[in-house]
Amino acid sequence: MIDKKKFRNDFDLVCDNLVSRGVKKEVLIKLRHLDITYRKSLQYLESLKQKRNITASEMKLKKSAPLKKEMKDLKNEIETYSIKVNLIKNESDVLYNSLPNLINSSSPVGDETQNHIVRTWGEIKKKNFNVKPHWEITELLNLADFDRAAKVTGRRFVFYKNIGALLCRALQNYMLDTHINEHNYIEMVPPYLLNNESMYGSGQFPKFKDDVFQLKNNEWTIMPTAEIPLINYFRDEILDVTKLPINFTAMSPSFRSESDSAGRDTRGLIRLHQFNKVEMVKITDKHSSYQELEKLTSHAERILQDLNLPYQVVLLSTEDTGFSSAKTYDLEVWLPGQNKYREISSCSNCESFQARRAMIRYKENGLLDYVHTLNGTGIAIDRAVAAILENYQTNDGSIIIPEVLKPYMNNIDIIEG
Repeated sequence: MIDKKKFRNDFDLVCDNLVSRGVKKEVLIKLRHLDITYRKSLQYLESLKQKRNITASEMKLKKSAPLKKEMKDLKNEIETYSIKVNLIKNESDVLYNSLPNLINSSSPVGDETQNHIVRTWGEIKKKNFNVKPHWEITELLNLADFDRAAKVTGRRFVFYKNIGALLCRALQNYMLDTHINEHNYIEMVPPYLLNNESMYGSGQFPKFKDDVFQLKNNEWTIMPTAEIPLINYFRDEILDVTKLPINFTAMSPSFRSESDSAGRDTRGLIRLHQFNKVEMVKITDKHSSYQELEKLTSHAERILQDLNLPYQVVLLSTEDTGFSSAKTYDLEVWLPGQNKYREISSCSNCESFQARRAMIRYKENGLLDYVHTLNGTGIAIDRAVAAILENYQTNDGSIIIPEVLKPYMNNIDIIEG
């Protein structure tokens, strides 16, 4: 959540920032009114409790009917006012929890049309044939089966098989090896079921409850991203500043309902209910988080460069940046079968937004402060498969194996059509 002191003391600045993110100004004005009312009501409630304590002390010395009546009246007023204070606090908390993070000033203002291309990498090679979309190639080369996955589970699921399964495993192992051995991340295998505190701590709950799968009659949510358990690993802890930054990476399946994407990307590997990705998380002090964001982004870029996949880095606008993030770069890979760039990684600095929710702090010079948290996809496995099948496609429908993956794929050179 955002810093409540900053909200109170710099309201106009905070208001302008959040309005640029699409928050309605009247919501912020209402929240400020609730906050002022809550603090005044809390002060009055404390004064009633102090008066009750004084009256109780007087009754120990002298019991009288007026004092008894005063004590009874105070007790009733305290009970009534406590209910009022709690109602105001609950309403205020609901609004506070609905507010996104404050946006970094370098982010372009506006909707997704204002996203800014920071840089591009790689050559988009022109082919002398029509590139088949990846969902056709997976069927032709017997690499995956969408129809049987739909029979077994439902739409937006997939069976990988044969060399398709090997390609997935090769990508996973290559990415993990690179992040662990060259980028100094600690490998983690997280739990896939998460409690409500973890979902709240990372910013998913309460706003995005409709986007996840929850177990019935249980507080557990099936993990929508490994970012959540990796961030919450240090929940309610105070860290040693000399140990920062801490870098985690994990390969895991992720599960999302995609409730807001009906009718979009209904074919292929781009938008699945169950998908695989390698996640990167950094936990830093407040001074170095933006330097670490650039490093994090470069680590995701390294993967695409090693795979020789053309991509562009996009700085997201104020309205397109995710709820918990202060600044986000999207990496978009070129898909010739669709003739456009598609997101394959998202790298974000959440500053102290998640840490305030999860109470993750560090001590520096004897003072406590909130850590900054960063997360990035390093990268999405299924979309990488799609990108390889389209960018490395030959005119006879065969797929050339990227050089960097050959040691992970029994040194085969080509998936023959």
